[in-house]
Amino acid sequence: MASPAPISAPGGKAAGPRARLTVPVLAYCGILMAVMQTVVVPLLPDLPRLTGASAGAVSWTVTASLLSGAVLTPVLGRAGDMYGKRRVLLLSFALMAAGSVVCALTSDIGVLIAARALQGAASCVVPLSISILRDELPPQRRGSAVALMSSTVGVGAALGLPAAAVVVQYANWHVMFWATAALGATGVALIRWAVPESPVREPGRFDVTGALGLAAGLICLLLAVSQGGQWGWASPRILSLFLGAAVVLALWRRQQLRAERPLVDLRLVSRPGVGLPHVAALLTGFAFYANSLVTAQLVQAPEASGYGLGLSIVQTGLCLLPGGITMLLFSPVSARISEARGPRVTLALGAAVIASGYAVRIADSRELWMIMVGATVVATGTTLAYSALPALVLRAVPPGQTASANGVNVLMRTIGQAVSSAAVAAVLVHHTGLVGGRPVPTLHGYLVAFAVAGAVALAACAVALTIPAGSGPDDVPSTRGGTLPVSDEAMEGA
Repeated sequence: MASPAPISAPGGKAAGPRARLTVPVLAYCGILMAVMQTVVVPLLPDLPRLTGASAGAVSWTVTASLLSGAVLTPVLGRAGDMYGKRRVLLLSFALMAAGSVVCALTSDIGVLIAARALQGAASCVVPLSISILRDELPPQRRGSAVALMSSTVGVGAALGLPAAAVVVQYANWHVMFWATAALGATGVALIRWAVPESPVREPGRFDVTGALGLAAGLICLLLAVSQGGQWGWASPRILSLFLGAAVVLALWRRQQLRAERPLVDLRLVSRPGVGLPHVAALLTGFAFYANSLVTAQLVQAPEASGYGLGLSIVQTGLCLLPGGITMLLFSPVSARISEARGPRVTLALGAAVIASGYAVRIADSRELWMIMVGATVVATGTTLAYSALPALVLRAVPPGQTASANGVNVLMRTIGQAVSSAAVAAVLVHHTGLVGGRPVPTLHGYLVAFAVAGAVALAACAVALTIPAGSGPDDVPSTRGGTLPVSDEAMEGA
């Protein structure tokens, strides 16, 4: 599908007044996607009363979005490479807005969970947007724009929690979903107006079998990881899910290696320049998620615990807000470091900064200002790491596979976050004492969680240093049969 003339100039490079808004519009979409993922968190304690459901059922409003996002991100990324990234971006945002409308209209927990799964489609916004920026922007603007897009995940999460908490505290809880529906509809309109359709495509038949196999394997894996704490890690259900995930993903791998045009190019992923950034994304996702997860619980712990501050959910969100603002401010800095030293160095530096942030948390987690400093240092390191990951992927894959490859990278972050959630829960459950007759994690438990996250960040730093320096995407031939990726130079000369 050709791009409208006023939006895209020949060769796919953005031109005209609307094109100046392409980066801000895509950043808005990324922030809103992250806000959507966090808005339900302040509702969790009250949802059993509001919906008449159990606490276990209510937790699925988070799990459903996580599962659907993890499954749909690589699938929609591949669809974007094939059928048009702007087209798929519009579809995903429209699904998110529709899910918000359904959430606003219902108090039935089953419908609410289904609608939250629909909202999870927006998780592909960041990889699709990064791929669009790679196709549309000149090289001198690309690094800073990709870094900004990567930072929207943290910015949106930091904004979403306090904003949603204020709405929940002072208005009917359905208002929150009406607000996200309106913002989502605005995003659809802005995408149609300011975002050009990328001319870079990789034609072929969509791998339906591969998509179904990946979906089944990921659902089994992430369901086992996310529910293991509640159902029991040695329970038959969890063990069956892990076994099912192993079998399905093994069969899926075999099918992908035999497919002429696979959903995920595993031969490309096996190259160190592509596979190692995916491993680093998994580890960085783990380290990043532990920061907000543990900090939120720590500052809300009762003062009677001897370390807790007894803060409300609104105050907790405000504690995390400086980290989100820092991520926004540091995105151009990370881009400059990558331009000067390469994204591999930026990734290693970011992981090291995350580890130093956890060292601050271990040194002092009693004073509010030190808690905020430590959390902000972790957020700064996350900005550096998250901005470098897509840059590493973009330079290592053919232009026709950028959306699907970045989709896999985001998937690895998501798996890392799910594993982080399970690991933190296991640590805190193991280190629990009684305060006022109810179980509360001990300070030692929180410090152990910080130590684990810091160690994982150091592992991410080590992986980053092993990533080979080098070749650009135009030096990497596609391993898909019959595919002829189009380089920037070819597009400019078209």
